[in-house]
This record gives sequence, C-alpha cells and structure tokens, in this order.
Amino acid sequence: MDTLFRYIAMLQLIPRAPQYKATTTLQTLLEEKGFTVNLRSIQRDLERISGHYPLICDQSERPYRWSFDPNFKSTLPAMDTATALTLVLAEEYLKGLLPQIAVDKLSPQFHDARKFLDGLRENGFADWARQVRAIPNGKALLPAAIAPPVWQGISDALLQRQAIEVHYLSRQKKEVKQFTLHPQGLVVRHSVSYLLATVNDYEDIRQFALHRIQQLAPSEAPFRPHPTFSVENYIADGAFGYPLDRQQVQLVARIDPSVAWTLAETPVSEQQQLSDPDEDGWVTLTATVPNDQQTQWWLMGFGARVEVLEPMEWRKAIAEQANNMLAMYSREECQLTGG
Repeated sequence: MDTLFRYIAMLQLIPRAPQYKATTTLQTLLEEKGFTVNLRSIQRDLERISGHYPLICDQSERPYRWSFDPNFKSTLPAMDTATALTLVLAEEYLKGLLPQIAVDKLSPQFHDARKFLDGLRENGFADWARQVRAIPNGKALLPAAIAPPVWQGISDALLQRQAIEVHYLSRQKKEVKQFTLHPQGLVVRHSVSYLLATVNDYEDIRQFALHRIQQLAPSEAPFRPHPTFSVENYIADGAFGYPLDRQQVQLVARIDPSVAWTLAETPVSEQQQLSDPDEDGWVTLTATVPNDQQTQWWLMGFGARVEVLEPMEWRKAIAEQANNMLAMYSREECQLTGG
C-alpha cells in the first residue's frame, strides 16, 4: 500500500513538458511528504509507471529528468459536477484577464471539465458548458500576446529567484534595449502583465510589460533580492492605481435610481450608505473610498447619472473634464457643419 501511495505522490510531482524534474529533486520532494526512498528505487518506479502513463525521460544529462507528455489529459482526481461548472466559469473569466499563454497552462483542466459535462447527457448537464459566460465589468481589451518562452522564463525566474537577460522594446524611445533584470514580482493589470524588477545594479523597482520582452535568457549575474519590497505595498503606494494620496475620502454624490439599484446590490465600499429617494427618485450616496483617479474615472463613466458633491476637489476635476470634452465636441461640430 505504501508503494501505491508513493506512486500517486510521484505522479503529482511530475510536471508537463517542457518542464522537468530530476530524480534527485523528486527524491527531496518525496522525503518532504514522508517517503524514504533511494534514487535507484525512484528510477525503477518511474520506469514502471511510464508503462501506464505518458512519461518522458530526458537522458541527455544525469540525473535523468522526467515530465509528462504535454498533451496528457489527467483524470486524477475524479471530476464532480460543481467543480466542472466552476472550471468552465473560470475559463470564461480568465480569458479576458490573463494572457492566453497563462490560460493555456490550465487547458487540460478546462478540457476535462467540458468533457465531464458533455458526458452527462442523461442528466441534462451536457449543454452547461455552452450556457455559461462571464461578462467583464466595462470594456475589456484583448490581453496582450506574450511569447510562450517569455512566460515560462519569467515564471521560472520568479520562483527560482534568478536574474535574467532580456531584450526589451522601450515604449518611450521605441527601440530595443538590453537589461539584466532581477525579478521581484508579477502583476496582471487589465490586459497587460507586468514584471516588477530591479535593473542591473539599481535598487528602484521598474515595470516591464511582458509582451514587449523580445528575448529572455538566464543571467550569469547573481540574483539581487530586494529585502524591503512588497507587491502589496507597491500597489498601495499607487504604482498602478494613480492615487492622489494614501488617505481615504468620503464620497458624497447624487445618483439616479438605476445607479442606486446597482450600488444597493454591489456596494462601492463596505462603508456605504444610501438615502431614501428624493421627489425625483434620486438617492444620496455616502461612502468611504480610496482617494485615487481610478475611482474618479469610475464615477465619470456614469456620465450625467451621477453628480459628485464631495470631495470638492473631485467635483471640480470632473467638471473641468466635462467642460473640456464639451468644448472639444462643440469645436469639432462647428468644423463638420462649416459653422
């Protein structure tokens, strides 16, 4: 029985190609799971298992390295209806959030979920996969395409804490530059994935869009960790949210009935209050929100259905933006009509 459990544990540790795990690595990981076994036994186990599972052995160097065939569709553990439906929903949602290369990494699980549902025709579940969709909130751009070697190289560098050499297309100067990067984090924002890294011998964190990395290779330079860096603090400091400051503010706004209905069901914050409707049906919203431009842009997206009363700085900024747009469209209207 112990041998069977060891086989199952070993199968769970072996990645799909092009990733590999050496027999020495498997030995260490098995020991962490409580299995004591020598390298020769592991090699014999893998040779036996490969008669039943599509394992690939790379014998070009020692110790040998093992992986699953990349097209292998695992059925372990067995699927259930709730898990299958959740995976179908997850696939629909992630397609609009993550780069395609990242979604592809989960394609075996998504394939198994759809196959499971398709096999339940007698229970009426076969059409579920075609009846489920995830709709993004607002207009979502297609995720920027990332070369598979780049995604794999970034993943490995982050997990193994290794420096990398990259050829990067600079957006500002529109030319390809070479950098030695020390990866510190990864952030997916809207349709773009960013590597957070220090460059060469500098200490400041910079952002590198993964789709602009044209070449990537491991670096011989020793990895330089950033001991005080935190992705959470980096985002909170406004690197991606364009904050006005670190404080929160009290938002007060008049909102029309349709917006009020939406916010009653999906509040803008945990500290939110909605007044009773006035004689025109409008509601006063009071909420504690971050003092950032993202929230201002969200408010502006409602157009004339929201009137910001406080903070006064927000009201003035939104009014100025509205006046600028009115002036621009009025000018263009005169040009189009010859007035």
